[in-house]
Amino acid sequence: MTHPSAVAPWHWSALADTWTLEPAVAALSALLAAGYLAGVRRRRRTGGDGGESWGGGDGGAGAAGPWPWHRTAAFLGGLAVWVWTTCSGLGVYERVLFTDRAVQLVLLLMLVPMLLALGAPVSLLADALPAAGRARLRAALSGRTSRVLMFPLVSTVLLVAPPWLLYFTPLYGRTLTDPLGNTAFHLLLVLIGLLYFWPRLQLDPVARPYPLMIGVVITFVEVVFDAALALVLLYGGHVIAEPYYAGLARDWGPTLARDQFVGGNAIWILGDLVGLPFLCALIRRLIVTGRAETAAVDAALDAAEEARAAVAAEAVAAGGDAPAPAGDRPWWLDDPNLRHRYGG
Repeated sequence: MTHPSAVAPWHWSALADTWTLEPAVAALSALLAAGYLAGVRRRRRTGGDGGESWGGGDGGAGAAGPWPWHRTAAFLGGLAVWVWTTCSGLGVYERVLFTDRAVQLVLLLMLVPMLLALGAPVSLLADALPAAGRARLRAALSGRTSRVLMFPLVSTVLLVAPPWLLYFTPLYGRTLTDPLGNTAFHLLLVLIGLLYFWPRLQLDPVARPYPLMIGVVITFVEVVFDAALALVLLYGGHVIAEPYYAGLARDWGPTLARDQFVGGNAIWILGDLVGLPFLCALIRRLIVTGRAETAAVDAALDAAEEARAAVAAEAVAAGGDAPAPAGDRPWWLDDPNLRHRYGG
Protein backbone atom coordinates (compact mmCIF):
# COMPACT_ATOMS: atom_id res chain seq x y z
CA MET A 1 0.00 0.00 0.00
CA THR A 2 1.39 3.37 -1.02
CA HIS A 3 2.15 5.71 1.88
CA PRO A 4 -0.31 8.67 1.88
CA SER A 5 2.46 11.26 1.70
CA ALA A 6 3.96 9.68 -1.42
CA VAL A 7 0.98 9.97 -3.77
CA ALA A 8 0.94 12.47 -6.63
CA PRO A 9 -1.49 15.41 -6.66
CA TRP A 10 -5.08 14.31 -7.15
CA HIS A 11 -6.67 14.57 -10.61
CA TRP A 12 -10.01 13.48 -12.02
CA SER A 13 -8.45 10.92 -14.35
CA ALA A 14 -7.17 9.07 -11.25
CA LEU A 15 -10.65 7.58 -10.92
CA ALA A 16 -9.93 5.57 -14.07
CA ASP A 17 -6.17 5.33 -14.59
CA THR A 18 -4.76 5.09 -11.05
CA TRP A 19 -5.11 1.78 -9.25
CA THR A 20 -4.09 0.00 -6.09
CA LEU A 21 -4.97 -3.41 -4.68
CA GLU A 22 -7.24 -4.16 -1.75
CA PRO A 23 -6.55 -7.91 -1.40
CA ALA A 24 -9.48 -8.71 0.89
CA VAL A 25 -12.08 -7.01 -1.31
CA ALA A 26 -10.60 -8.35 -4.56
CA ALA A 27 -10.45 -11.95 -3.30
CA LEU A 28 -13.89 -11.87 -1.69
CA SER A 29 -15.48 -10.28 -4.77
CA ALA A 30 -13.93 -12.92 -7.04
CA LEU A 31 -15.22 -15.74 -4.82
CA LEU A 32 -18.71 -14.26 -4.59
CA ALA A 33 -18.89 -13.67 -8.36
CA ALA A 34 -17.77 -17.25 -9.08
CA GLY A 35 -20.25 -18.70 -6.61
CA TYR A 36 -23.13 -16.58 -7.88
CA LEU A 37 -22.47 -17.45 -11.54
CA ALA A 38 -22.19 -21.14 -10.62
CA GLY A 39 -25.61 -20.87 -8.97
CA VAL A 40 -27.06 -19.19 -12.05
CA ARG A 41 -25.66 -21.96 -14.30
CA ARG A 42 -27.10 -24.63 -12.04
CA ARG A 43 -30.43 -22.84 -12.10
CA ARG A 44 -30.34 -22.79 -15.89
CA ARG A 45 -29.63 -26.54 -16.02
CA THR A 46 -32.32 -27.52 -13.51
CA GLY A 47 -34.94 -25.02 -14.67
CA GLY A 48 -35.35 -23.60 -11.19
CA ASP A 49 -36.62 -26.83 -9.62
CA GLY A 50 -35.43 -25.98 -6.16
CA GLY A 51 -38.33 -27.20 -4.06
CA GLU A 52 -40.88 -25.05 -2.27
CA SER A 53 -40.77 -21.33 -2.81
CA TRP A 54 -39.89 -19.42 0.34
CA GLY A 55 -38.11 -16.36 -1.02
CA GLY A 56 -39.57 -12.91 -0.74
CA GLY A 57 -39.39 -11.76 -4.34
CA ASP A 58 -39.89 -12.73 -7.95
CA GLY A 59 -37.38 -15.25 -9.17
CA GLY A 60 -36.80 -16.50 -5.67
CA ALA A 61 -36.00 -19.95 -4.40
CA GLY A 62 -38.31 -22.54 -5.76
CA ALA A 63 -39.66 -20.33 -8.56
CA ALA A 64 -39.67 -22.04 -11.94
CA GLY A 65 -37.83 -20.71 -14.97
CA PRO A 66 -34.41 -19.15 -15.55
CA TRP A 67 -32.83 -16.81 -13.05
CA PRO A 68 -33.77 -13.19 -13.92
CA TRP A 69 -30.93 -11.48 -15.78
CA HIS A 70 -31.42 -8.22 -13.89
CA ARG A 71 -30.70 -10.02 -10.62
CA THR A 72 -27.34 -11.19 -11.99
CA ALA A 73 -26.56 -7.73 -13.38
CA ALA A 74 -27.32 -6.08 -10.03
CA PHE A 75 -25.19 -8.49 -8.01
CA LEU A 76 -22.18 -8.39 -10.33
CA GLY A 77 -22.58 -4.61 -10.60
CA GLY A 78 -22.43 -4.35 -6.83
CA LEU A 79 -19.19 -6.36 -6.76
CA ALA A 80 -17.73 -4.19 -9.53
CA VAL A 81 -18.57 -0.99 -7.61
CA TRP A 82 -17.04 -2.51 -4.47
CA VAL A 83 -13.76 -3.24 -6.25
CA TRP A 84 -13.72 0.16 -7.98
CA THR A 85 -14.40 2.00 -4.72
CA THR A 86 -11.45 0.39 -2.94
CA CYS A 87 -8.96 -0.23 -5.75
CA SER A 88 -9.32 2.76 -8.11
CA GLY A 89 -8.16 6.30 -7.48
CA LEU A 90 -10.65 6.43 -4.60
CA GLY A 91 -8.60 3.75 -2.89
CA VAL A 92 -5.29 5.43 -3.70
CA TYR A 93 -6.33 8.76 -2.15
CA GLU A 94 -8.64 7.39 0.57
CA ARG A 95 -6.14 8.20 3.34
CA VAL A 96 -5.08 11.52 1.85
CA LEU A 97 -8.32 13.40 1.19
CA PHE A 98 -11.35 13.59 3.47
CA THR A 99 -13.60 13.81 0.40
CA ASP A 100 -12.38 10.49 -1.00
CA ARG A 101 -13.13 8.76 2.29
CA ALA A 102 -16.57 10.38 2.42
CA VAL A 103 -17.45 9.14 -1.08
CA GLN A 104 -16.24 5.66 -0.10
CA LEU A 105 -18.47 5.76 2.97
CA VAL A 106 -21.63 6.37 0.94
CA LEU A 107 -20.78 3.82 -1.76
CA LEU A 108 -19.78 1.07 0.67
CA LEU A 109 -22.61 1.60 3.13
CA MET A 110 -25.43 2.19 0.64
CA LEU A 111 -24.80 1.59 -3.07
CA VAL A 112 -22.78 -1.65 -2.93
CA PRO A 113 -25.05 -3.49 -0.44
CA MET A 114 -28.20 -2.27 -2.21
CA LEU A 115 -26.98 -3.75 -5.51
CA LEU A 116 -25.95 -6.98 -3.82
CA ALA A 117 -29.35 -7.27 -2.12
CA LEU A 118 -31.12 -6.64 -5.45
CA GLY A 119 -29.30 -9.72 -6.74
CA ALA A 120 -31.20 -11.93 -4.23
CA PRO A 121 -28.13 -14.10 -3.51
CA VAL A 122 -29.71 -15.94 -0.56
CA SER A 123 -32.60 -17.08 -2.73
CA LEU A 124 -30.12 -18.32 -5.33
CA LEU A 125 -28.18 -20.14 -2.61
CA ALA A 126 -31.36 -21.71 -1.23
CA ASP A 127 -32.30 -22.86 -4.73
CA ALA A 128 -28.95 -24.67 -5.05
CA LEU A 129 -29.06 -26.34 -1.62
CA PRO A 130 -30.51 -29.80 -0.98
CA ALA A 131 -33.62 -30.07 1.11
CA ALA A 132 -31.66 -30.55 4.35
CA GLY A 133 -29.46 -27.53 3.68
CA ARG A 134 -32.48 -25.41 2.82
CA ALA A 135 -34.12 -26.45 6.08
CA ARG A 136 -31.03 -25.41 8.06
CA LEU A 137 -30.93 -22.08 6.26
CA ARG A 138 -34.60 -21.53 7.01
CA ALA A 139 -33.99 -22.34 10.68
CA ALA A 140 -31.09 -19.86 10.83
CA LEU A 141 -33.19 -17.10 9.24
CA SER A 142 -36.05 -17.79 11.62
CA GLY A 143 -33.87 -17.69 14.74
CA ARG A 144 -33.83 -14.99 17.39
CA THR A 145 -30.64 -13.35 16.11
CA SER A 146 -32.06 -12.92 12.63
CA ARG A 147 -35.32 -11.56 13.99
CA VAL A 148 -33.48 -8.97 16.07
CA LEU A 149 -31.12 -7.86 13.28
CA MET A 150 -33.95 -7.62 10.74
CA PHE A 151 -36.32 -5.74 13.02
CA PRO A 152 -36.98 -2.38 11.28
CA LEU A 153 -35.74 -0.21 14.16
CA VAL A 154 -32.54 -2.24 14.58
CA SER A 155 -31.70 -2.35 10.88
CA THR A 156 -32.33 1.40 10.61
CA VAL A 157 -29.95 2.13 13.48
CA LEU A 158 -27.38 -0.10 11.78
CA LEU A 159 -27.55 2.14 8.72
CA VAL A 160 -27.64 5.62 10.26
CA ALA A 161 -25.33 5.09 13.27
CA PRO A 162 -22.02 4.00 11.64
CA PRO A 163 -21.23 7.37 9.97
CA TRP A 164 -21.76 9.20 13.27
CA LEU A 165 -19.65 6.69 15.18
CA LEU A 166 -16.98 6.80 12.51
CA TYR A 167 -16.52 10.56 12.42
CA PHE A 168 -16.99 11.37 16.10
CA THR A 169 -15.02 8.56 17.75
CA PRO A 170 -11.40 7.39 17.40
CA LEU A 171 -12.57 4.83 14.81
CA TYR A 172 -11.99 7.24 11.93
CA GLY A 173 -8.36 7.71 12.87
CA ARG A 174 -7.91 3.94 13.10
CA THR A 175 -9.13 3.49 9.54
CA LEU A 176 -6.49 6.00 8.39
CA THR A 177 -3.48 4.73 10.32
CA ASP A 178 -4.10 0.99 10.80
CA PRO A 179 -4.11 -1.28 7.69
CA LEU A 180 -6.45 -3.70 9.45
CA GLY A 181 -8.74 -0.85 10.39
CA ASN A 182 -8.73 0.29 6.77
CA THR A 183 -9.66 -3.20 5.55
CA ALA A 184 -12.39 -3.43 8.18
CA PHE A 185 -13.77 -0.13 6.88
CA HIS A 186 -13.98 -1.67 3.38
CA LEU A 187 -15.70 -4.85 4.54
CA LEU A 188 -17.86 -4.04 7.57
CA LEU A 189 -19.71 -1.14 5.96
CA VAL A 190 -20.92 -3.42 3.18
CA LEU A 191 -22.01 -6.06 5.70
CA ILE A 192 -23.87 -3.45 7.78
CA GLY A 193 -25.56 -2.08 4.66
CA LEU A 194 -26.69 -5.59 3.68
CA LEU A 195 -28.31 -6.03 7.09
CA TYR A 196 -30.40 -2.98 6.21
CA PHE A 197 -31.27 -3.52 2.54
CA TRP A 198 -31.94 -7.26 2.80
CA PRO A 199 -34.96 -7.03 5.13
CA ARG A 200 -36.20 -3.78 3.60
CA LEU A 201 -36.31 -5.05 0.01
CA GLN A 202 -37.53 -8.55 1.06
CA LEU A 203 -36.35 -10.10 -2.20
CA ASP A 204 -34.55 -12.76 -0.20
CA PRO A 205 -36.06 -14.80 2.63
CA VAL A 206 -36.37 -12.79 5.84
CA ALA A 207 -36.90 -13.69 9.48
CA ARG A 208 -40.28 -11.97 9.43
CA PRO A 209 -41.88 -10.00 6.61
CA TYR A 210 -42.84 -6.42 7.39
CA PRO A 211 -45.03 -4.09 5.32
CA LEU A 212 -42.97 -2.62 2.50
CA MET A 213 -44.34 0.81 3.33
CA ILE A 214 -42.15 0.73 6.44
CA GLY A 215 -39.15 0.76 4.13
CA VAL A 216 -40.47 3.88 2.41
CA VAL A 217 -40.86 5.66 5.76
CA ILE A 218 -37.40 4.56 6.91
CA THR A 219 -35.91 5.94 3.69
CA PHE A 220 -37.09 9.42 4.59
CA VAL A 221 -35.73 8.99 8.14
CA GLU A 222 -32.36 8.04 6.70
CA VAL A 223 -32.41 11.16 4.50
CA VAL A 224 -32.91 13.32 7.61
CA PHE A 225 -29.96 11.72 9.42
CA ASP A 226 -27.75 12.09 6.32
CA ALA A 227 -28.60 15.78 6.14
CA ALA A 228 -27.93 16.25 9.87
CA LEU A 229 -24.52 14.58 9.60
CA ALA A 230 -23.61 16.67 6.57
CA LEU A 231 -24.62 19.89 8.34
CA VAL A 232 -22.45 19.04 11.33
CA LEU A 233 -19.48 18.33 9.06
CA LEU A 234 -20.10 21.51 7.06
CA TYR A 235 -20.71 23.99 9.86
CA GLY A 236 -19.57 22.28 13.05
CA GLY A 237 -16.32 24.24 13.14
CA HIS A 238 -14.20 21.14 13.87
CA VAL A 239 -11.85 19.48 11.38
CA ILE A 240 -12.08 15.69 11.69
CA ALA A 241 -8.69 13.98 12.27
CA GLU A 242 -6.90 17.31 11.88
CA PRO A 243 -3.56 16.15 13.37
CA TYR A 244 -3.39 13.25 10.92
CA TYR A 245 -4.25 15.26 7.82
CA ALA A 246 -2.00 18.14 8.84
CA GLY A 247 0.84 15.67 9.37
CA LEU A 248 0.68 14.65 5.71
CA ALA A 249 1.93 18.15 4.83
CA ARG A 250 0.61 17.94 1.29
CA ASP A 251 1.29 21.05 -0.76
CA TRP A 252 -1.53 20.55 -3.28
CA GLY A 253 -5.30 20.38 -3.27
CA PRO A 254 -7.84 22.02 -0.95
CA THR A 255 -7.23 23.14 2.60
CA LEU A 256 -8.30 20.79 5.39
CA ALA A 257 -11.45 22.81 6.10
CA ARG A 258 -12.35 23.03 2.41
CA ASP A 259 -11.72 19.31 1.93
CA GLN A 260 -14.12 18.50 4.78
CA PHE A 261 -16.68 20.94 3.39
CA VAL A 262 -16.64 19.19 0.00
CA GLY A 263 -16.77 15.79 1.71
CA GLY A 264 -19.79 16.77 3.79
CA ASN A 265 -21.62 17.85 0.65
CA ALA A 266 -20.66 14.56 -1.02
CA ILE A 267 -22.23 12.60 1.86
CA TRP A 268 -25.41 14.67 1.65
CA ILE A 269 -25.84 14.66 -2.13
CA LEU A 270 -24.62 11.13 -2.86
CA GLY A 271 -26.66 9.71 0.02
CA ASP A 272 -29.84 11.20 -1.41
CA LEU A 273 -29.00 10.11 -4.97
CA VAL A 274 -28.33 6.53 -3.88
CA GLY A 275 -31.60 6.53 -1.94
CA LEU A 276 -33.61 7.25 -5.09
CA PRO A 277 -33.10 3.85 -6.80
CA PHE A 278 -33.78 2.14 -3.48
CA LEU A 279 -37.06 4.04 -3.19
CA CYS A 280 -37.92 3.09 -6.78
CA ALA A 281 -37.18 -0.56 -6.01
CA LEU A 282 -39.47 -0.42 -2.96
CA ILE A 283 -42.28 1.16 -4.98
CA ARG A 284 -41.90 -1.50 -7.66
CA ARG A 285 -42.10 -4.21 -4.98
CA LEU A 286 -45.24 -2.57 -3.59
CA ILE A 287 -46.85 -2.65 -7.05
CA VAL A 288 -45.83 -6.26 -7.72
CA THR A 289 -47.00 -7.40 -4.28
CA GLY A 290 -50.31 -5.53 -4.64
CA ARG A 291 -51.00 -7.16 -7.98
CA ALA A 292 -50.22 -10.61 -6.57
CA GLU A 293 -52.54 -10.06 -3.59
CA THR A 294 -55.31 -8.81 -5.87
CA ALA A 295 -54.91 -11.85 -8.11
CA ALA A 296 -55.07 -14.16 -5.07
CA VAL A 297 -58.27 -12.50 -3.81
CA ASP A 298 -59.87 -12.71 -7.26
CA ALA A 299 -58.92 -16.38 -7.55
CA ALA A 300 -60.42 -17.12 -4.13
CA LEU A 301 -63.66 -15.34 -5.03
CA ASP A 302 -63.87 -17.18 -8.35
CA ALA A 303 -63.28 -20.50 -6.61
CA ALA A 304 -66.02 -19.76 -4.07
CA GLU A 305 -68.45 -18.81 -6.84
CA GLU A 306 -67.65 -21.98 -8.77
CA ALA A 307 -68.16 -24.04 -5.61
CA ARG A 308 -71.61 -22.47 -5.05
CA ALA A 309 -72.51 -23.09 -8.67
CA ALA A 310 -71.46 -26.73 -8.36
CA VAL A 311 -73.57 -27.18 -5.22
CA ALA A 312 -76.55 -25.61 -6.96
CA ALA A 313 -76.12 -27.87 -9.99
CA GLU A 314 -75.96 -30.97 -7.77
CA ALA A 315 -79.08 -29.91 -5.93
CA VAL A 316 -81.01 -29.38 -9.18
CA ALA A 317 -79.75 -32.72 -10.55
CA ALA A 318 -81.03 -34.47 -7.43
CA GLY A 319 -84.49 -33.05 -8.02
CA GLY A 320 -84.37 -30.41 -5.33
CA ASP A 321 -84.38 -26.65 -5.43
CA ALA A 322 -81.25 -24.63 -6.04
CA PRO A 323 -79.86 -22.93 -2.90
CA ALA A 324 -80.75 -19.32 -2.42
CA PRO A 325 -78.09 -16.92 -3.71
CA ALA A 326 -75.59 -15.64 -1.20
CA GLY A 327 -76.92 -12.10 -1.59
CA ASP A 328 -75.01 -8.89 -1.94
CA ARG A 329 -72.77 -9.26 1.10
CA PRO A 330 -69.52 -7.35 0.34
CA TRP A 331 -66.55 -9.67 -0.17
CA TRP A 332 -64.27 -7.73 2.20
CA LEU A 333 -66.48 -8.70 5.16
CA ASP A 334 -65.38 -12.31 4.65
CA ASP A 335 -61.75 -11.63 3.75
CA PRO A 336 -59.54 -12.74 6.73
CA ASN A 337 -57.17 -9.81 6.20
CA LEU A 338 -59.86 -7.13 6.15
CA ARG A 339 -62.95 -8.26 8.03
CA HIS A 340 -61.55 -7.23 11.45
CA ARG A 341 -61.65 -3.60 10.26
CA TYR A 342 -65.41 -3.80 9.80
CA GLY A 343 -66.32 -5.70 12.94
CA GLY A 344 -66.26 -9.11 11.23
